[in-house]
Amino acid sequence: MKLSVIGNYLPRQCGIATFTQNFVHSVTSAFRQQNIPVEVFVVAMNGKNQHFEYPAIVACTIRQNFYKDYVNAASYINSGRADLCILQHEFGIYGGESGVFVLSLLEQIRIPCIVICHTVLKTPSFHEKAIIKRIGKLAARVIVMSNLAIHFLQDIYQIPIEKIVMIHHGVPDFESVTLGKKTRLSYPGKTVMCTFGLLGRNKGIETVIKALPRVVKSCPDLFYVVLGKTHPMVKADSGEEYRDYLKWLVDKNGLNNHVLFLDEFLEEEDLKRTLLAVDIYITPYLNEAQITSGTLAYALGAGTCIVSTPYWHAQELLADGRGKLFDFGDCDALASVLLELLANPDKVKRTRELAFAYGKGMYWNEIGKLYLGLFQELYSSHQVYHREPEYLITQVPEFSLDHVRRMTDTTGILQHSVFCVPNFSEGYSLDDNARALLLVLMAYKITRDRESLLLADIYMRYIHLMQKPGGLFHNLLTYDRKFEDAMESEDAMGRTIWALGYMIWLAPADGYFQFARDKFNRFFPHFPKLHSNRGLANSIIGICHYLKRYPDNEKGMKILQDFTRQITEHFYDESDADWRWFEPVLCYENAILPLALWHSYQITRDQETLRIAMESTAFLDREATIEGHISLVGNNRWYRKGEKRPRFAQQPINAMSLVMMYHQAWLVTGNQDFYMKIFLAFSWFTGNNDLHIPLYDEESKGCCDGIEKFGMNRNQGSESCISYQLASLTVHQALSSYKKDVSA
Repeated sequence: MKLSVIGNYLPRQCGIATFTQNFVHSVTSAFRQQNIPVEVFVVAMNGKNQHFEYPAIVACTIRQNFYKDYVNAASYINSGRADLCILQHEFGIYGGESGVFVLSLLEQIRIPCIVICHTVLKTPSFHEKAIIKRIGKLAARVIVMSNLAIHFLQDIYQIPIEKIVMIHHGVPDFESVTLGKKTRLSYPGKTVMCTFGLLGRNKGIETVIKALPRVVKSCPDLFYVVLGKTHPMVKADSGEEYRDYLKWLVDKNGLNNHVLFLDEFLEEEDLKRTLLAVDIYITPYLNEAQITSGTLAYALGAGTCIVSTPYWHAQELLADGRGKLFDFGDCDALASVLLELLANPDKVKRTRELAFAYGKGMYWNEIGKLYLGLFQELYSSHQVYHREPEYLITQVPEFSLDHVRRMTDTTGILQHSVFCVPNFSEGYSLDDNARALLLVLMAYKITRDRESLLLADIYMRYIHLMQKPGGLFHNLLTYDRKFEDAMESEDAMGRTIWALGYMIWLAPADGYFQFARDKFNRFFPHFPKLHSNRGLANSIIGICHYLKRYPDNEKGMKILQDFTRQITEHFYDESDADWRWFEPVLCYENAILPLALWHSYQITRDQETLRIAMESTAFLDREATIEGHISLVGNNRWYRKGEKRPRFAQQPINAMSLVMMYHQAWLVTGNQDFYMKIFLAFSWFTGNNDLHIPLYDEESKGCCDGIEKFGMNRNQGSESCISYQLASLTVHQALSSYKKDVSA
């Protein structure tokens, strides 16, 4: 069997690196004990500006913040070099927000993957929750190191129990350790207490220091050693500030003869001998949210007398008398526990015996056997690894206007938000209010929810306010209701015509119809002033809706034909054999252009319009789909003909227009490929994208503003939210129409 292992690796100095090396040695040993041939290679993670002289077992490396390295590593693993992949997961070791780049690696691995979770959070952030949920879908098995973590994975991340396996954090075989050499904690005549691990403020070392003055009065031979380097991320952010504070606290309490700081990272053999020399081991962490602690596991395996705060892993490992607990930050309680133990050597001895007996089951040779059994099970049952296309299994979330309501006040819908909180300072736009009007009208048509019409009233008031006496429209309005735009926006006016045309066609009441017709007709003389592609395209869709109510309107038909001609002429001017597009650039809301032509053809039945709609749709389809998922053109810089395609700053409005384009193409042609692509395009919102996490926020019912290289832009402005909801309604329409066709 051939195994690939991904994670930090020694000589990188951290707990994950030590774990990965011990893991590799333990499973290799287990295979050999069973006379089963095994080959193992490691894909090692390097942090920012890091480079290490790795042993030969490390076949390749990934630079933490280099997206392409993850893709290359997946290709290396997929090239027949491994039968199973084992990934060590800790949010901080992978690139992007909360380590989101790891999903790009997992998505492309084509062999069964086992993910070992070193952290499982009870209250994850948006990114953290999305990452673990996605890992749960991609992994063949998810390994955790405590029973509580099993419940978290089920209840918070919806990972099925059959995928979850609990295997303890491995520890060295302390029975085989010889104590001939002097250890770092050899202090004859002293009672030695110790805390080891990377230093940071969450470790709570100050609680121990504050407890010591009371303890050393009764036990003057007590000596407390704080062993470990400062965590690299802490050191990069604030240097040795925490260590210096602790030293100051020691000096303030007159404890210089009782506390020692060893700024060292011990090798495994030194660490084993050191722990066996400890009388009492303390983990004074400041909060419960630690699901796994390698240092605690080591101390238990060494059979030390452990005193700890009741964080999750400690509650589980130290149950049944295997250690003593005290409350978070309670230095008085800690002092009382220490005095009780120091006065009762038999109690210390019994605690150590119980810990040592339990720790034997966590020795790496035992842990290796458990992993061997799991590997054999997966290897025998998953010879062929197949993953369904994501868009076939993606569920459409329940439609909700919650975030739209949150963003709307009595004036209109606000443009922007700070995360999910409306940002009043940015004011309002005609763009967003026109789109919002279209959204709630579509929602009412599908759901018959009267509350949608209450929102429609607000958006109509905004449109009325923004229409100038001559019929043109302002776009921007400040929060204190001052017009801000210096010139009219063709895009905004075109989107308004779309919404008004839709309301003329499908008004929920006569008053709405009369309002829309009045605003539409007042703008009618200004149609010849529109020349931009998106202004024309949005207007075409609105005019097509208008003509469904007034099919014999000669002026409306003439404008439709004229606008269609202008867009098709742009296609002839800019396209060539490979670039079948209306502009020399792919930028924002691209699919609105072929979408407009599909609508135009539905009314005019002009074959040239159909041909260009087909060709431009095929071109955009090619440019927006990569390896089975939607990868929109990024807006950090636009995609110019002949240049490299930008990948990030992808925006929801582009995905929404794709969904609508495929839907209209399906309605016009009946082609089932277009029908399936409606769901493929929509799945961009639900995680079938370059980062493999959803933009839809199931808590706020909003939509993130876009995909950046680091992760999601977590702001949830109106354009993004409305784009998502319009796409969602379009999908619901497609499902409803398809069911009717099938039943007929």
